[in-house]
Amino acid sequence: MAKIIPLEKAPKESGMPLEGAIKARRSKRAGWKHSVTLFELSQLLWSAQGKTADVHRSVPSAGATYPLETFVSAKSVEGLAPGIYKYLPEEHALEVVDENDATEKIGIACGKYLFVRDAPLCIIIVAECSRTTSRFGERGMRYIHMEVGSAYQNIALEAVALNLGTVVIGAFDDDAVKKAIGTEFEPLCILPIG
Repeated sequence: MAKIIPLEKAPKESGMPLEGAIKARRSKRAGWKHSVTLFELSQLLWSAQGKTADVHRSVPSAGATYPLETFVSAKSVEGLAPGIYKYLPEEHALEVVDENDATEKIGIACGKYLFVRDAPLCIIIVAECSRTTSRFGERGMRYIHMEVGSAYQNIALEAVALNLGTVVIGAFDDDAVKKAIGTEFEPLCILPIG
């Protein structure tokens, strides 16, 4: 039986106007905070794939096919043991995937972007492409890329609102990332956050 960790109800408004978050957003590769709170992680995950007031999610999905899955490699999250977690949007909760710290594996998978090892956490967005391509054919790949762009931009803006930083990484060893987080889905991007 999977171990499930409920997250604090989201969203909570930060008070930062959207325009302010857009203006302040910058790619961050160093100077990470020592740790991130579980509340902050909750807000970040909700912004990426969380349910809104109705049946929809925080980012658009072509035909409501929802191909994206969101994983967390936690290194230093207050109230959360290091390990790999899968975000469950329907429950706004985390499922424990692996209770071992995968920071080093993720860092190695990112090649020259070793700075990801220094961040308190990484959010890894992957896709089960067939959810969308079975409906839209090869054009579905375009829709998946549009969806992941929406998700990582939401994460970046939420990070600013929480006084955190991030950068999106698309250059990594796909197979090494799959192995590190325990999935066969296609990794699309990694966001170190802190």
